[in-house]
Amino acid sequence: MKKLLHIIGAGMAGSEAAWQAANQDINVVMYEMRPKIKTFAHQTENFAEMVCSNSFRSNDSETNAVGLLHWEMKVADGLIIKTAEKYRLPAGGALAVDRMLLSEEVTTKLKNHPNIKFSNEEVTDLPPSEDGKTIVATGPLTSSKLANAILEITGQNSLAFFDAIAPIIHTDSVDLGKTWYQSRYDKGDTEIEKKAYLNCPMNKQQYDCFIGALLEAEYTEFKPGEIDETPYFEGCLPIEVMAQRGKETLRFGPMKPVGLTNPHNPSEKLHAVVQLRQDNKLGTLLNIVGFQTKMKYGSQLEVLKTIPGLENANFARLGGIHRNTFINSPKLLDHEMRLKTHQHVRFAGQITGVEGYVESAAMGLLAARLAINEIKGKKSELPPIETATGSLLNHITKGANKDTFQPMNVNFGLFPSVLGVKHGRRNRKERYQAYTERAKHAWLNWLK
Repeated sequence: MKKLLHIIGAGMAGSEAAWQAANQDINVVMYEMRPKIKTFAHQTENFAEMVCSNSFRSNDSETNAVGLLHWEMKVADGLIIKTAEKYRLPAGGALAVDRMLLSEEVTTKLKNHPNIKFSNEEVTDLPPSEDGKTIVATGPLTSSKLANAILEITGQNSLAFFDAIAPIIHTDSVDLGKTWYQSRYDKGDTEIEKKAYLNCPMNKQQYDCFIGALLEAEYTEFKPGEIDETPYFEGCLPIEVMAQRGKETLRFGPMKPVGLTNPHNPSEKLHAVVQLRQDNKLGTLLNIVGFQTKMKYGSQLEVLKTIPGLENANFARLGGIHRNTFINSPKLLDHEMRLKTHQHVRFAGQITGVEGYVESAAMGLLAARLAINEIKGKKSELPPIETATGSLLNHITKGANKDTFQPMNVNFGLFPSVLGVKHGRRNRKERYQAYTERAKHAWLNWLK
């Protein structure tokens, strides 16, 4: 009888882990509490649902760490990234997808796999070692009962941060007489890619009014002391929090007015721009890029409708905020992502402190491959730190400071330097190309 691999959670990491293991003739049992038990953020009962954004970020594997991670997963037969490529939407140099079609296909493939069985019961305790190996991939919305079970085993408090969701608008409700389609710097290989974003321009007066309304809006209230003890993730700040840091902050963030020309008024210098990105294959929905928010629903409608072109916007989904949970991985996990105190249990995905859909799927892929070797009695070699996957593994298991550990996206700052390549802004492209070239060779050797 083949040994079992239990995978708790069917998000990006859990779905990828199940695919990798099942394709290596491992019997997998997947546990997903939805739809019996719902979460704040999820809208469906499908696996690998994208709840915040429909973007896997940059797809540039030559000079970008995220794009390199895409490449590593593709050559490793990654289910998530290959499905994402299949349902790609125009987004300039980014990999944006139809989130519904992606999750539906991932769900279908996993449910039809002969080596995978499913349970919709909530897991409230970790399976014992005699039941096989376990991968916990419950993500940032881990149920309180399972979180308490992990707390009992580890003796360590879970860490957490607040994460916010951006609003989605019906495309046909946008005023095209005030807006235009263009990617920044016309980035993209096709005309469709070069016009992947819908732009809403603002002059200084409009921007000042928008910031004023944003700062005066009503926000979601937190429990006493909650926001002090639980920080925001810097890579996904609500727009009002950015505005509170300074009037100009948003103009240097998601509303930066660079690389764009307003065809309705080409001579006018843009002061700020709000960008919307296609959210589904039909093109009927648009995601407001970088506009995560904790405003109350009524305030969202008032403030967002002050944006030129969105005065009559019809919202398919308003923004929201939720608490994300993650463990102190450098303190709790060994070099193979196993609990130091219970080595039949691995953790993968956002619960380990990696941030983002791409990073979560990559850690699910890696956790599964390490578990497969263990089940088959083979010794695992870890992916080199010079690879995107290996750099993330190193960060969450031993590279980060356990006393100040916070969620992290993949970035070249996690990679060891390339000898002989100069540093500095002028040499950045050359340096990044050296990182990716070295990483690709190392990753292919590791896969062998």
